[in-house]
Amino acid sequence: MPSNKSVSDAPIVQFSNCRILRDHQLQREDLWVREGKILNPEKLFFDEKGSADVQLDCKDSIIAPGFIDVQINGGFGVDFSLATDDFKAGIDLVSQKILSHGVTSFCPTLVTSPPSVYHQVLPQINVRNGGAHGAGILGAHLEGPFISKEKKGAHPEHCLRTFEAGAFQDLLATYGSLDCVQIVTLAPEMRRSSEVIQELTKRGICVSLGHSVANLSQAEEAVQHGATFITHLFNAMLPFHHRDPGIVGLLTSDKIPAGRRVFYGMISDGIHTNPAALRIAHRAHPKGLVLVTDAIAGMGLAPGRHTLGQQVVEIDGLNTYIAGTKTLSGSVATMDTCVRHFQEATGCSVETALEAASLHPAQLLGIEHKKGTLNYDSDADFLMLNDSLYVQATYIAGEEVWRQDVSGM
Repeated sequence: MPSNKSVSDAPIVQFSNCRILRDHQLQREDLWVREGKILNPEKLFFDEKGSADVQLDCKDSIIAPGFIDVQINGGFGVDFSLATDDFKAGIDLVSQKILSHGVTSFCPTLVTSPPSVYHQVLPQINVRNGGAHGAGILGAHLEGPFISKEKKGAHPEHCLRTFEAGAFQDLLATYGSLDCVQIVTLAPEMRRSSEVIQELTKRGICVSLGHSVANLSQAEEAVQHGATFITHLFNAMLPFHHRDPGIVGLLTSDKIPAGRRVFYGMISDGIHTNPAALRIAHRAHPKGLVLVTDAIAGMGLAPGRHTLGQQVVEIDGLNTYIAGTKTLSGSVATMDTCVRHFQEATGCSVETALEAASLHPAQLLGIEHKKGTLNYDSDADFLMLNDSLYVQATYIAGEEVWRQDVSGM
């Protein structure tokens, strides 16, 4: 047999007997992987005269791109908004544990905090590739403190800030550094927010609109200055009104610059958004929907008292409240649960549900050339799932990093 080593000595793995999510459809074909990337089999056969070194029978599983969570506050007892001595160990623990939820990349999210917390925590968040150690880190999501007092949700009011003269310098002084920052959520109705949005966008940082009382024209202006995302649509913003639909109106606005797409996060846990509201948003703007968990430290833990940044929260089933109130404070749902709930609530196709947690967040962050798809030459971060969309195995860079233990079943 001709050698397949003309290009690389690395082994070639062929995943067969599977349905691959590619070009928005489940296609019955094999997946070929080498050196952490997805191979084009035609090039392998005809240019290299190559073949597989290892063949894996996927037993008719679905193979989909790994999930990308762009809003996760912590989990398993770890709170990303707490400056602890073992912060790095905490972020490592969460990145390891979320592999079982199908998450292969994420943005650790900090809720509104005092400047001292940002100054201590942000230098400890390093962008890194995923692997057996855990999901990859794409950069931090800073949700606040430049948000509306009226729509603060679970954010501590005493830490909220407004933009003063020299607004961007004020933001820099608050955060200390933007080196590892991927997303900033702010309220666009704040004075001087336009210049901040432009400065952040110039630096390649995604600006998200949220925790806000903005009307539609303020939201549209923010998008015209570079904002591309809406933080947990419907939650912590003015409710839709037919005469001024507010931020929600961006989903069907005709004032979006040509060639620009506005994305919006949704916490599809059955609690934060009524299934009917989820259906309305999805039908209005299906290509912009990004599933997020908004998970807090209590995800994966027993009900009871936990933290979210500076606040104490209580978990009661899937509900999480600021202690002593009925104010929702993040979620304890996992990403795979959100995908299944989204598919069930909207009746959308399996492909659509999977892309809302993979392709769309990758497009939002401008990394769809390497993440969020199974296109040739992209990173081999993918999942094996059954027809009910339960994760059976998680792969990063073509290596198995988690598998469902079926020994006891």
